[in-house]
Amino acid sequence: MTGRTDPLLSHAELEAALREIGATRYHSLHPFQTLLQEGRLTRAQVQAWALNRYYYQSNIPVKDAIILARLGTVELRREWRQRILDHDGSETERGGIEKWIALTDGVGLDRDYVMSGKGILAGTRFAVDAYVHFVRDRTLLEAIASSLTELFSPNVIGVRTRGMLAHYDFISAETLAYFDKRPVQAKRDSDFALNYCLEHADTREKQEAVMDALRFKCQVLWAQLDALYFSYVEPALTPPDAWRPGEADAGREAR
Repeated sequence: MTGRTDPLLSHAELEAALREIGATRYHSLHPFQTLLQEGRLTRAQVQAWALNRYYYQSNIPVKDAIILARLGTVELRREWRQRILDHDGSETERGGIEKWIALTDGVGLDRDYVMSGKGILAGTRFAVDAYVHFVRDRTLLEAIASSLTELFSPNVIGVRTRGMLAHYDFISAETLAYFDKRPVQAKRDSDFALNYCLEHADTREKQEAVMDALRFKCQVLWAQLDALYFSYVEPALTPPDAWRPGEADAGREAR
């Protein structure tokens, strides 16, 4: 007796399944994210978020460079390399990494300390490194599919930034400049990645791999917030080698 094979999903069915993954697993649903955007974190807890998130931000162009090197046509490489420019910037325009450093400046952290990678939670480091290894070691289709969390970020960004500006007197619009262009960039990038996955996931096995890759990326994002919540919110058991409030302060008084 042969095993049962599930039928191939239509493009619409696969897209709906992917969006359902985001609706139930995206990190906007995490308790830490809710606390952040509702103004219920202390300044030190926001600093911990900004510091740890930098490690993720700084590795985005690394994972994109890995994917770029695996793309087989000039057209695909031209499309993907814009992601690297968005984060690394150019001689004339700040990229996402520089803007994130401005965010950590704005919340009162020393930029040399932030860029050194010291004080990053082990949970953050393990999750981000696992993401980079995933795009290196899995199929190209799975690597591209792992970026599909950008389908869900444009609406979430607006909620996050409005909440932070409304509730934290040490946060300004300039501090959050990183997020200004991200909704447009994420929409552009996710449209491309979604179309690529719909076109190239031409067997049910590949479709399942695409969905699993998106689930994995949601886990990467969720795990980072798990680490922050456990270490700085409840039970607030900060590991011995992790950043603590008052360390790496840029010399600013709390505003």
